[in-house]
Amino acid sequence: MQGADLSFEQIVRDHQTMVFSTLMRLTGSREHIDDLAQEVFLRLYRAFPAFRGEALLSTYLYRIIANVAQDEWKRRRRDDRPLVSFSDEEADWEDRLPHPSPDAEQQFAERQFQYAVEQQLQQLSPVERTVLVLYHQEERSYEQIAHSLQLPIGTVRTHLHRGRKKLREGIQRQQEVERRTTWQSTK
Repeated sequence: MQGADLSFEQIVRDHQTMVFSTLMRLTGSREHIDDLAQEVFLRLYRAFPAFRGEALLSTYLYRIIANVAQDEWKRRRRDDRPLVSFSDEEADWEDRLPHPSPDAEQQFAERQFQYAVEQQLQQLSPVERTVLVLYHQEERSYEQIAHSLQLPIGTVRTHLHRGRKKLREGIQRQQEVERRTTWQSTK
């Protein structure tokens, strides 16, 4: 069993960054992220003996991540807590702004847009959010997403299309409200 433990330890090391970043994107919060990642690897460890290798390990892992994220969403609904952005307001500016080279105004505009995307992402259904994150942020193919979520490819494409549309419309609405608020405050 020692060799199996060492290989699992290597799997954890190889995939921990992906697990943490995907959980952050799916849950939109740093709260409990260590516990959620631990749950992902615990479920993988328990299921590992039954893993037949018919799919990539990363595909199998994404399915577990999606399930853990869904469990977290259900827990939050039970706790009746609002979803929050994964932006850490207490982090240094350098950590929160993606490109230190643009000027402050560009950085602020980009930060506002990122915040709008994060907010609107949390308004999507869990499956739309998951498909968008896996496709755009984790760069998974339709086939990989379909296999991970156990959905037909056509359904993945539909969720991706609807999610993009809702995300775009939500961001446009939010930006319009911000423009009107800014315009009225300059009168």
